[in-house]
Amino acid sequence: MANDYYATLGVRRDASPDEVKKAYRRLARELHPDVNPDPETQEKFKEVTQAYEVLSDPQKREMYDMGADPFARGGGGAGGFGGGAGFPFSDIMDAFFGTSSARGPRSRARRGRNATLRVELDLQETAFGTTRELTIDTAVACGTCHGEGAAPGTHPETCATCQGRGEVQQVQRSFLGQVMTARPCPACGGFGSVIRHPCPECSGDGRVRTRRTVKVKIPAGVENGIHIQLAGEGEVGPGGGPAGDLFLEIVEKPHPIFDREGDDLHCTVEIPMTAAALGTSVTLETLDGPEEIDIRPGTQSGQVTTLHGRGVRHLNESGRGDLKLHVTVETPHRLDEEQEALLRRLAELRGEERPPGKFSPAQRGVFSRLKDVFNQH
Repeated sequence: MANDYYATLGVRRDASPDEVKKAYRRLARELHPDVNPDPETQEKFKEVTQAYEVLSDPQKREMYDMGADPFARGGGGAGGFGGGAGFPFSDIMDAFFGTSSARGPRSRARRGRNATLRVELDLQETAFGTTRELTIDTAVACGTCHGEGAAPGTHPETCATCQGRGEVQQVQRSFLGQVMTARPCPACGGFGSVIRHPCPECSGDGRVRTRRTVKVKIPAGVENGIHIQLAGEGEVGPGGGPAGDLFLEIVEKPHPIFDREGDDLHCTVEIPMTAAALGTSVTLETLDGPEEIDIRPGTQSGQVTTLHGRGVRHLNESGRGDLKLHVTVETPHRLDEEQEALLRRLAELRGEERPPGKFSPAQRGVFSRLKDVFNQH
């Protein structure tokens, strides 16, 4: 065979029918004479159309792959191009004009829009879950016309222009001859029916706006920024169509004591130097109530005490995070004479009047460390 139809369409030899059709549509939109009247482009358009005629027909494609003439049995080809035998007019119109086949009337009922509602929760609610009654302004089906859009006692009437088809046909002339196309009916907007007497309550939309209350269960473990989807709780669609979804955006309010990191909670406790040296206990108001926390003797500033299972519940899982207590040792900066004398006596007993100090490398940034690496080479 002289023509390589696969190369003409730019597809592989094992391309699926859908890939062949997509390739043809793309080329047809680029090369159609109504877009590009150049003679060479018209010739290329004919070649592309002939290639698609062969590769879109399973029998012709099989004959072509076997090296036989796919038009040997009188099916179209270049000679049949002008006459239309085997010529895929519907695919040309689908590629260039959108479609040439009957689509039928559109339904007035359409799905409603989704809605998003911000819900502010405190840490206790996000940690253990809660139930909220939320008031939302939304669209619901009209109670007067029940979503039909027509006034009581009336109904939508069949469109006289398109006879209920929802589209009108138009004949256009091109180099291919007369081509019939279809477009939505301008009289009814493609619905196939018209509402002569709209509902006075909803003005023919089939829905009205109102305020309603929805009870929502917030699961334990949600955190700031998470979205909860409530299917079918959004706005009802026009024409009594199905409702969209309602999304709850969780906003967690700051806590006066705890900082949350995932399911773990962090807080800081300041204790005097003497309490850190001798040991003590502090009362901490946790999510489960007040709890006594033991501070061991010799606790250093920055030391972390972990209370396992005192954090936030895991979302959709069992168990909880941890509560981490960060200790900060407070050094006194104002001493009276008696306090100063006692500390000096303690320093003397410990041999710390002039402590030698313990030095360690300072924590440097990543760029300083990279600089040292380059200086070694």
